[in-house]
Amino acid sequence: MPVELLGKSLEELREFMATLCERPFRAAQLYHAMYAERRFEFAAMTNIPAALRQRLESADGGRITPPRIARKFPSVDGSIRYLFSIGAGNEKPAQIESVFMPRDGRQTICISTQAGCAVDCHFCLTAQLGLIRNLTAGEIVGQALVALEENRAQLAPQTNIVLMGQGEPMLNYDATMAAVRILLDSKGVGLGPRHITLSTSGIVPGIERLGREKVRPSLAISLNASSDEQRNALMPINRKYPLDALFEACRKYPLRPREYFTFEYVLLGGVNDTPEDARRVVRLVANLRAKVNLIPWNPGNLPYRAPTAESIEEFQRILVDKGVPTFVRYSRGQDVFAACGQLALMETPSPFVALQ
Repeated sequence: MPVELLGKSLEELREFMATLCERPFRAAQLYHAMYAERRFEFAAMTNIPAALRQRLESADGGRITPPRIARKFPSVDGSIRYLFSIGAGNEKPAQIESVFMPRDGRQTICISTQAGCAVDCHFCLTAQLGLIRNLTAGEIVGQALVALEENRAQLAPQTNIVLMGQGEPMLNYDATMAAVRILLDSKGVGLGPRHITLSTSGIVPGIERLGREKVRPSLAISLNASSDEQRNALMPINRKYPLDALFEACRKYPLRPREYFTFEYVLLGGVNDTPEDARRVVRLVANLRAKVNLIPWNPGNLPYRAPTAESIEEFQRILVDKGVPTFVRYSRGQDVFAACGQLALMETPSPFVALQ
């Protein structure tokens, strides 16, 4: 049976080439063709001899199976939500989502690390899917490669990747980091560490493990509440990793020079957007090199409402006045379910349509 090659590291490809009695430099050629040139067909890999391409295409060779685009949902703001079908060989078929967002000389691609999610944040539509399965490294990195290739003609010089789609990256740690290493490798996709951000709901062992990595992305933490009581109600994972444990892990985390923690805070109208909430957030992030992204809740078939413009402004002012860099991030692609918290495999044209 052909071996799946997408998602394999350079060393793994060397091992694969050895089984074909090929020299190690052939692995480097294949690695470059897949990740730097985004070639998914062996026939298109002109840096590899024709005889080897034919061997790779044979029944005992290899295969490259990027996520297949099932549907594309273009937004009025230029973003594109991709609904991908995945599953090849022994992998369970599933669907996942990614979002391509071009803007101001760069493109940001939001990719998934799991099909569905088990964390069950109550304000997030993805939570309604539950966990379907973990993604492989190839399925993770493949989302970015396909989105880049699909938009090759209009790519800007800078690409950012955010691991903020479906799933909790820390609960699929090994596959996620295998994909990240390929994305960061100068001989692979070639992105810089500051251009990849991993977002976690606060899985403390994962944060500790990430801090020990030699090569790693930037870290963002979904805070979304200002007290344990509030966070327990919104994010059940807080019962396992409460705020004291989460912030102790943050204090021990080895930030690089000029690196900041990013704390994401989804503002839910009348729930966690009061001035007292803002003052508690100030106390939580005190003595950390941190910035806060305020994300007004994006509409969906859930019992919440967006914050008012006044509450957003007041919340931000309180943090900024206390020296906490704070930014309001309005999500893009709301009209096609592409915004933060809206990735739920829906194929209806409006996020206000009830889930079936």
